[in-house]
Amino acid sequence: MQIRVYYEDTDTGGIVYHSNYLNFCERARSQAFFDKGLMPYLEDGHFVARKIIADYLKSAKLGDVLEVKTELTQMKAASFTLKQAVYKEDEKLFELEILLAHISFEGAPKKIDKKTKELILSLF
Repeated sequence: MQIRVYYEDTDTGGIVYHSNYLNFCERARSQAFFDKGLMPYLEDGHFVARKIIADYLKSAKLGDVLEVKTELTQMKAASFTLKQAVYKEDEKLFELEILLAHISFEGAPKKIDKKTKELILSLF
Protein backbone atom coordinates (compact mmCIF):
# COMPACT_ATOMS: atom_id res chain seq x y z
CA MET A 1 0.00 0.00 0.00
CA GLN A 2 1.32 3.44 -0.90
CA ILE A 3 0.92 6.44 1.38
CA ARG A 4 1.91 10.04 0.77
CA VAL A 5 3.23 12.01 3.74
CA TYR A 6 1.08 15.08 4.36
CA TYR A 7 1.75 18.08 6.57
CA GLU A 8 -0.51 16.65 9.30
CA ASP A 9 1.78 13.58 9.48
CA THR A 10 4.86 15.60 10.37
CA ASP A 11 6.35 17.53 13.25
CA THR A 12 7.45 21.17 12.97
CA GLY A 13 10.61 20.10 11.12
CA GLY A 14 8.72 18.30 8.35
CA ILE A 15 9.71 14.85 9.69
CA VAL A 16 7.07 12.12 10.10
CA TYR A 17 6.02 12.01 13.75
CA HIS A 18 6.95 8.63 15.27
CA SER A 19 3.41 7.44 16.08
CA ASN A 20 2.28 7.95 12.48
CA TYR A 21 4.34 4.97 11.34
CA LEU A 22 1.98 2.86 13.49
CA ASN A 23 -0.97 4.55 11.76
CA PHE A 24 0.50 3.83 8.33
CA CYS A 25 0.86 0.14 9.22
CA GLU A 26 -2.69 0.01 10.60
CA ARG A 27 -4.01 1.52 7.37
CA ALA A 28 -2.16 -1.11 5.34
CA ARG A 29 -3.67 -3.92 7.44
CA SER A 30 -7.16 -2.45 7.00
CA GLN A 31 -6.58 -1.91 3.28
CA ALA A 32 -5.86 -5.63 2.84
CA PHE A 33 -9.44 -6.29 3.98
CA PHE A 34 -10.91 -3.44 1.91
CA ASP A 35 -9.14 -4.73 -1.22
CA LYS A 36 -11.15 -7.96 -0.82
CA GLY A 37 -14.43 -6.08 -0.27
CA LEU A 38 -14.38 -6.82 3.48
CA MET A 39 -14.39 -4.81 6.68
CA PRO A 40 -11.41 -5.24 9.07
CA TYR A 41 -13.45 -6.86 11.84
CA LEU A 42 -15.26 -10.15 12.30
CA GLU A 43 -18.84 -11.12 13.09
CA ASP A 44 -17.92 -12.79 16.38
CA GLY A 45 -15.00 -10.70 17.60
CA HIS A 46 -12.01 -8.70 16.48
CA PHE A 47 -8.23 -8.45 16.66
CA VAL A 48 -6.35 -6.19 19.04
CA ALA A 49 -2.67 -5.34 19.25
CA ARG A 50 -1.12 -7.44 22.01
CA LYS A 51 2.55 -6.65 21.46
CA ILE A 52 4.44 -4.28 19.19
CA ILE A 53 8.16 -4.10 18.50
CA ALA A 54 9.08 -1.05 16.42
CA ASP A 55 12.39 -0.08 14.86
CA TYR A 56 12.80 3.44 13.49
CA LEU A 57 15.63 3.30 10.95
CA LYS A 58 15.38 6.58 9.00
CA SER A 59 12.97 9.49 8.78
CA ALA A 60 10.33 10.09 6.16
CA LYS A 61 9.62 13.68 5.24
CA LEU A 62 6.77 15.84 4.05
CA GLY A 63 5.76 14.92 0.49
CA ASP A 64 7.44 11.50 0.46
CA VAL A 65 5.58 8.58 -1.08
CA LEU A 66 5.93 5.54 1.13
CA GLU A 67 5.08 1.89 0.66
CA VAL A 68 3.98 -0.39 3.48
CA LYS A 69 4.76 -4.08 2.98
CA THR A 70 3.12 -6.69 5.20
CA GLU A 71 4.07 -10.33 5.80
CA LEU A 72 2.46 -12.97 8.01
CA THR A 73 5.20 -14.58 10.13
CA GLN A 74 3.26 -16.73 12.61
CA MET A 75 -0.24 -18.11 13.10
CA LYS A 76 -1.37 -19.52 16.44
CA ALA A 77 -4.70 -20.71 17.83
CA ALA A 78 -5.85 -17.27 19.06
CA SER A 79 -3.33 -14.85 17.56
CA PHE A 80 -1.05 -14.13 14.63
CA THR A 81 2.09 -12.08 14.05
CA LEU A 82 2.80 -9.73 11.17
CA LYS A 83 6.02 -8.07 10.11
CA GLN A 84 5.43 -4.72 8.43
CA ALA A 85 7.97 -2.40 6.89
CA VAL A 86 7.70 1.14 5.54
CA TYR A 87 9.86 1.95 2.53
CA LYS A 88 10.72 5.05 0.55
CA GLU A 89 11.60 3.58 -2.83
CA ASP A 90 14.01 0.71 -1.94
CA GLU A 91 15.11 2.16 1.40
CA LYS A 92 13.56 0.71 4.56
CA LEU A 93 12.63 3.48 7.01
CA PHE A 94 10.64 1.63 9.66
CA GLU A 95 9.96 -1.94 10.72
CA LEU A 96 7.22 -3.27 12.95
CA GLU A 97 6.43 -6.66 14.41
CA ILE A 98 2.89 -6.85 15.75
CA LEU A 99 1.13 -9.64 17.60
CA LEU A 100 -2.62 -9.44 17.01
CA ALA A 101 -4.83 -11.33 19.46
CA HIS A 102 -8.35 -12.51 18.65
CA ILE A 103 -10.91 -11.55 21.30
CA SER A 104 -14.69 -11.63 21.65
CA PHE A 105 -16.63 -8.36 21.74
CA GLU A 106 -16.74 -8.85 25.53
CA GLY A 107 -12.90 -8.84 25.61
CA ALA A 108 -12.24 -12.54 26.26
CA PRO A 109 -9.49 -14.36 24.30
CA LYS A 110 -10.98 -16.47 21.53
CA LYS A 111 -9.65 -19.15 19.16
CA ILE A 112 -9.46 -18.20 15.51
CA ASP A 113 -11.83 -20.40 13.51
CA LYS A 114 -10.75 -22.21 10.33
CA LYS A 115 -12.56 -19.77 7.98
CA THR A 116 -10.86 -16.76 9.61
CA LYS A 117 -7.43 -18.44 9.50
CA GLU A 118 -7.91 -19.05 5.79
CA LEU A 119 -8.88 -15.40 5.33
CA ILE A 120 -5.78 -14.16 7.18
CA LEU A 121 -3.56 -16.46 5.14
CA SER A 122 -5.11 -15.09 1.95
CA LEU A 123 -4.64 -11.46 3.05
CA PHE A 124 -1.08 -11.58 4.27
